[in-house]
Amino acid sequence: MSVPIRIRHPKGVSTLQVDLNSDSATVLSLQQSIHELSDLLPSQQELKSGYPPKALTLIPELPLSSLGLQRGDQITVTAKPGSVSATTGPSVPTAPVSAPRPPASVQTPKASTGSTNDGFVETDVGTLVHRVVPDDNSCLFSSVAIVFGQDITAARKMRSVVVDVIKNDPEAYPDVVLGQSRESYMAAISKDSTWGGAIELSIFSDYFRTEIDSYDVETGRCDRFGEGKYDNRCVLIYSGIHYDAVSLAPTRDAPPDFHTTVFPVDGSDNISQAASKLASQLRASRKFTNTSTFDLKCEICGQGLKGEKEARAHAAQTGHTSFGEY
Repeated sequence: MSVPIRIRHPKGVSTLQVDLNSDSATVLSLQQSIHELSDLLPSQQELKSGYPPKALTLIPELPLSSLGLQRGDQITVTAKPGSVSATTGPSVPTAPVSAPRPPASVQTPKASTGSTNDGFVETDVGTLVHRVVPDDNSCLFSSVAIVFGQDITAARKMRSVVVDVIKNDPEAYPDVVLGQSRESYMAAISKDSTWGGAIELSIFSDYFRTEIDSYDVETGRCDRFGEGKYDNRCVLIYSGIHYDAVSLAPTRDAPPDFHTTVFPVDGSDNISQAASKLASQLRASRKFTNTSTFDLKCEICGQGLKGEKEARAHAAQTGHTSFGEY
């Protein structure tokens, strides 16, 4: 049964009739309706509801019920900071789902460079694209922000998700699991200079209820976080020291707004095969780093370190968490 939802948007106030319990009603369908009212593309929209207003987590493929809306709720719609000004145009099609369009001040994520085929794998449903994010110690969080938050600039919000989960579940994340005291781990992961890894991917998988498949470029191995637990999956690429996002484009030159980043587990074997092929392609181009042998320097004290193991030990001993590669 449809219920009224009040929409306050840049062009005024409107009321939408939506079926909150329909399996066919998705977050994206709501965003498309809002686009028709406001001319803001789904990737440009920031939605808030409740009192005080809180930002809604927008995962386009999930059912509308995932937003927790109720009859008579009001949604406030604003343009994401730095997003391109809204312009009139045709509605975004229902599929594929969009990945984020970064604000004008941030460079649009590009496919990896090299040969003309590097970073692209053709499938029967579109082109799988290697979405390169900045190499700034927050690459895992930026990649997750692309996949789930539709906003590459939301990396800091993703760090906050990790901190909140650890803080609220001391049994699942005791000192022994984190490798240091809970307090120091939460303080470290809050800093932009701290890398994320398996613990964070496990947290994100459960938080977004999505299997996260991380493909290792050097070995071709796929580490599946949340395997067998959820109906959807996403794909990341790991080079040994860097994570990037992966998305599916309807055509190679399609803008990010038309990319899909989350896929149903059932029926997405072609995506998994393409992701494995993408990792092989990058391996052939030597786009990976052997973390057991690469040379690092602590950016805080200048000490030279060999490999990830020494870097982690140095971080545990000194609290220094900013490293650069020689």
